[in-house]
Amino acid sequence: MLSRPLEDRKLEPILKWAGGKRRITHFLSKFLPDSIDRYIEPFLGGASLFLYLAQTKPKFKAILSDSNMDLINVYKCVRDDVADLVALLEVHQSKYYKEREEYYYYIRDTYTPSNKLEKAACLIFLNKTCYNGLYRVNRSGFFNVPHGTHPRPTICNSKRLFSFSEILRRSEAEIICDDYRNVIQRCQHPDVIYLDPPYYPTTKTAYFHEYTKEDFGYQEQTILAKEFSKLSNMGCTVLLSNSSSSLISELYKNYNIMRISTTRSINCDASKRLRHQELLVTNKRLVFPRAPTYHAREVSQM
Repeated sequence: MLSRPLEDRKLEPILKWAGGKRRITHFLSKFLPDSIDRYIEPFLGGASLFLYLAQTKPKFKAILSDSNMDLINVYKCVRDDVADLVALLEVHQSKYYKEREEYYYYIRDTYTPSNKLEKAACLIFLNKTCYNGLYRVNRSGFFNVPHGTHPRPTICNSKRLFSFSEILRRSEAEIICDDYRNVIQRCQHPDVIYLDPPYYPTTKTAYFHEYTKEDFGYQEQTILAKEFSKLSNMGCTVLLSNSSSSLISELYKNYNIMRISTTRSINCDASKRLRHQELLVTNKRLVFPRAPTYHAREVSQM
């Protein structure tokens, strides 16, 4: 029997997250140094790239941040209290299998967690059982995704959770909930920074930013581009992902830009998972003689 390629055996993210990069982490890593002293990711999301780098490069320290307080709480609990978190998820899984829809809406709409660990378990539970694994909150900050259709999702993947916890501790990961600008202020040469902000919309209906209550529009994109330049000038390695829009191309015209073709899976209707293009921006020399269009399936799986 043929074994799976090494790349396919990497530990996968513990959450499904809009805009996740699990399927292209190998490609993204080509733009980063072989050896990293400190890795900083201010828009952490599903943590796909960090997870891949931690398994493929020599040991490095990390600062991992996101403005989503609930998401950061999950990662802190996985790092510091993974055994107790697994125990709570096993209870959720057992109760959910007995009465799926009723238990889902009880946890989503009625149940009030009494501590940070219970809150983390609830977010993981909802992420695994909601419609298409989509994390979305309304303007009041309440999770509002309907129940999913998977008949028996794995809510408690204890092996993955324990492995991720070990990786976070091995990287001495500092996990913080903060605005990306505050995180960037801590950067210095020769830090490696990956910026994966909410994408600038290419159409009026393409604005997906509902994993936090805050908008990330034209002004925020412009400020981020200035921060990119500051990081580059201080000698950091900076890589950024964003939409293939005229604004993003103009903001980063002084840097190396590569266009990649991807397919997102945030829509459960396969016919609506249209292929689209996005941009990678780097302040370092491209690893290819010329910038090709890279074809990849960008699918964040649970």
